[in-house]
Amino acid sequence: MLKIARLPLGPMGTNSYVITENKQALVIDPGGDFQKLDHLIKEKGVKVIAILLTHAHFDHIGAVEQARIEYEVPVYLHEEEKDWLTDSRLNGSALFQLGEITAKPADYFLEPGQMEIGPFQFEVRHTPGHSPGSVSFVFRNQRFTVAGDTLFQRGIGRTDLPGGDGDLLLDSITTQLFSLRNDMRIYPGHGLPTTVEEERKNNPFFI
Repeated sequence: MLKIARLPLGPMGTNSYVITENKQALVIDPGGDFQKLDHLIKEKGVKVIAILLTHAHFDHIGAVEQARIEYEVPVYLHEEEKDWLTDSRLNGSALFQLGEITAKPADYFLEPGQMEIGPFQFEVRHTPGHSPGSVSFVFRNQRFTVAGDTLFQRGIGRTDLPGGDGDLLLDSITTQLFSLRNDMRIYPGHGLPTTVEEERKNNPFFI
């Protein structure tokens, strides 16, 4: 049975997600604190088969390289941000007093549409605005979506970092996320989960 676990990591409490099925796992956005992530992986007794990134801002990639090396797995990222892992100015870490955060380039690029990795089947939706290469991972049968920093409980992603676009973000949410079923659970990059229906009705950016 497919399950999802939320694990806040790094100095900004960025949500990393570990999705498991049949003793295999996908790790989404390993944002830091690799030891905490690894403890959860070992506790669950699962084998990581891929690392997926909703986008490449520094607070979502802090443990990418450690995880890639430790688990010997590929990293997936949208091509719009292909240079961000290696460039601290693009990923934003150079703008903050946290030290430069970088990783080696992604192994594969994510493209919109259906995707299958091991036992996992999901849809990749391009949801730019917070960043040019932001994507959301839709697990339709399980009724949840990992949306990165696109949509939050009662909020939306910031657009004041390089590549941000407020109008584009609102359009992405309206066309790509609000088009999902009302009871679709949204797992954001920060904070607690919500649903499409909750945000349609209560998000101040849409009412």
